[in-house]
Amino acid sequence: MDRVSSFDEPLKKLLGGATAKVMAEHLDLHTVGDLLHHYPRRYEERGKLTALADLPLDEHVTVVAQVADARILMFNNGRGKRLEVTLTDGSGRLQLVFFGHGVHKPHKELLPGRQAMFAGKVSVFNRKMQLAHPTYQLLDASDADEANEAVDAFAGRLLPIYPACKQLDSWRIAKAVDAVLPSARDAVDPLPAALREGRGFTPLPEALLKVHRPQTKADIEDAKARLKWDEAFVLQVALARRRYADTQLPAAARRPVADGLLDAFDAKLPFTLTEGQEKVSKEIFDDLATEHPMHRLLQGEVGSGKTMVALRAMLAVVDAGGQAAMLAPTEVLAQQHHRSITEMMGELAEGGMLGGSDHGTKVVLLTGSMGTAARRQALLDLVTGEAGIVIGTHALIEDKVQFHDLGLVVVDEQHRFGVEQRDALRSKGKQPPHLLVMTATPIPRTVAMTVFGDLETSVLDQLPAGRSPIASHVVPAKDKPHFLARAWERVREEVENGHQAYVVCPRIGDDAEEEKKGRAKKKAAEEDPDKRPPLAVLEIADELRRGALAGLSVEVLHGRMHPDEKDDVMRRFAAGDVDVLVATTVIEVGVNVPNATAMVIMDADRFGVSQLHQLRGRVGRGSAPGLCLLVSEAHEASPARARLSAVAATLDGFELSRIDLEQRREGDVLGQAQSGVRSSLRMLTVIDDEEVIAAAREEAVAIVAADPELEHLPELRTVLAALLDKDREEYLDKG
Repeated sequence: MDRVSSFDEPLKKLLGGATAKVMAEHLDLHTVGDLLHHYPRRYEERGKLTALADLPLDEHVTVVAQVADARILMFNNGRGKRLEVTLTDGSGRLQLVFFGHGVHKPHKELLPGRQAMFAGKVSVFNRKMQLAHPTYQLLDASDADEANEAVDAFAGRLLPIYPACKQLDSWRIAKAVDAVLPSARDAVDPLPAALREGRGFTPLPEALLKVHRPQTKADIEDAKARLKWDEAFVLQVALARRRYADTQLPAAARRPVADGLLDAFDAKLPFTLTEGQEKVSKEIFDDLATEHPMHRLLQGEVGSGKTMVALRAMLAVVDAGGQAAMLAPTEVLAQQHHRSITEMMGELAEGGMLGGSDHGTKVVLLTGSMGTAARRQALLDLVTGEAGIVIGTHALIEDKVQFHDLGLVVVDEQHRFGVEQRDALRSKGKQPPHLLVMTATPIPRTVAMTVFGDLETSVLDQLPAGRSPIASHVVPAKDKPHFLARAWERVREEVENGHQAYVVCPRIGDDAEEEKKGRAKKKAAEEDPDKRPPLAVLEIADELRRGALAGLSVEVLHGRMHPDEKDDVMRRFAAGDVDVLVATTVIEVGVNVPNATAMVIMDADRFGVSQLHQLRGRVGRGSAPGLCLLVSEAHEASPARARLSAVAATLDGFELSRIDLEQRREGDVLGQAQSGVRSSLRMLTVIDDEEVIAAAREEAVAIVAADPELEHLPELRTVLAALLDKDREEYLDKG
């Protein structure tokens, strides 16, 4: 096992305590192996200038550029001085500023014509990009020895630029990598020899040397191809082993019976299913008929008819003598599902009651805020099997809830539902129940193959007839305040035409703690406008009632209201008694009001791309066209504004989820959000490397089928064990 040990050496031993501490705290690098897998983000060629025109705001960057001019300016009646240096490259200019005592050294060294590497955080001052107090390293030196050394170090060499932090620049990370690079020789190679040779991959130790210290561009390509493949392959082997283990689990096959509940339901449907619904239903029914648990992800845009498909699966299971549970992320949504499912089923949802159908079953609701009597009755109906279908929140998972024979679990909006909860529900069946996970967040195919790699995927991509187009526009409130005034006029026009509108804010604004933070932030905001707290529902609702929307009926909805109060507001909005609903993202899922045609999202840059898309899906649900206005104070050149423009430009959820991922892409595919485990993907980008992932999946499936325990592949087992430390293994287990 000595071959792993040098990778496990703590960095403190080789780099000293101070550097190791910064690496651990700010870059999450603890061992030699961690640092060897901290790959350069890009490479600079000596003499090739970075495009200053493309610098991202608010990010730590490293640039190689030439000094165009430098001047000292006095301020504060001559008491303070500031050095301003202008850098140039072919594409643009960048300003550096140094203050106070920090002025002397750069003033002597940064002379016009000199070239250097600079690192710092990009900000905007007086509408110009700048770096304040950057660290720098000269690439040409006046003293001959130094000059030769600098030239040797950089001439003709590709300079690796590492992901860095304020406390540690890229070139200091490069020096640390030099210290640990000899350990790369001890890398354990996870790839079976036949696979490595068959695909012509560079051996792993060589790939690590080439990625950190490439001699040529071809070296970089070789190394990247190999390191990407490793990441995709090890992850796919882990997922393939999960799927294999699942096929070994027993489950009761649930086949629909002729002339049962499902047939009775289909016979009374006032419309025919779309082709997509038919196809997906068949995939689900085929899975339900097998003797190991179905694990299927059903994804479809808001309004594509997922609930209908899920309901038919639940009815098939009830026909086969089992029970089905549907889990919703919030009470509002659970109540809504219960209402729409009982409406769709009509008398079939009244089984065992007077006037109920012979084929019927009972459909019960179970949420945390139910009264004791109703709750007791619901629990009784579940344990006796009287209720075939239960819809609820995570209250369904409590110990007290017992099922007669749980056959199918449907989870709505998976990304809001932790893996532990899914696991707890799974243990309620006599045998593991079948599992159907639904999401309205479109997930690109490669992500489905990785994030949800242990689930088979079905996609509903046709929208039912009768949905209207939605027009989306960005409203730059800071640059063009009159645009915001016009936005409120548009809301008024929609209401005058008999429609309704939503206004969404990121914050509620009634909490004492929140208020205290809000006051502190407000004070900070006066000094720096970018630091103001997000806009709050209660404040905006007040302003609108008094100002732009005076005379209209404006109500609020947020998560801290009592469930009855929430229900009351939603019912009145649905009935058309409320003109404008000012809400937090509680409306993001499941609120269906076809008469609502306009939505204004305040501080839209504080929401994610897929969340904005979800929110927008709440308008244009009827026959009138929808309008979505994204209000933002973000600077025109900022990534936040680019995100909003992307959302405004397309209604295609899959396209947006691609953009979302490209922007977040460093996030861990193994589900950072769900498992809190640190990122395992350093080189692989889920979006761009579709072919690599698909090929790795194929190889992984073949290897696991031939040797499920990997007995003949000890190196692969070692690397898997390192990647799948206990937490992550559990995450995959429950996933």
